Amino acid sequence: MNPNMLVRFLKKDPAEFTKEDIICFCEANGVEMINFRYAAEDGKLKTLNFVITSREHLDTILSDGERVDGSNLFSFIEAGSSDLYVIPRYRTAFMSPFAEVPTLEILCSF
Repeated sequence: MNPNMLVRFLKKDPAEFTKEDIICFCEANGVEMINFRYAAEDGKLKTLNFVITSREHLDTILSDGERVDGSNLFSFIEAGSSDLYVIPRYRTAFMSPFAEVPTLEILCSF
């Protein structure tokens, strides 16, 4: 038995997770928040928190990711051209064992 609730629920390998799988899991399991996790130049794990307000909102953040200021994350990025987007990697999704409300954690790429 796999410890990842998504693997058990979806009955598929994480490499096969899709956006629709994540949405289905969130709706069926009452997920209230999503945390996008990403690493900065200093090696620290940063977090963007989203309270899920609707299926459309969830679809948008999973599709488009979210803008972050790259000049605050990396010394080689200048403030004038610092927009970066963190894009979720669906295969990394897991339920937070520490959150007080049902929260999905997803690691992101830039």
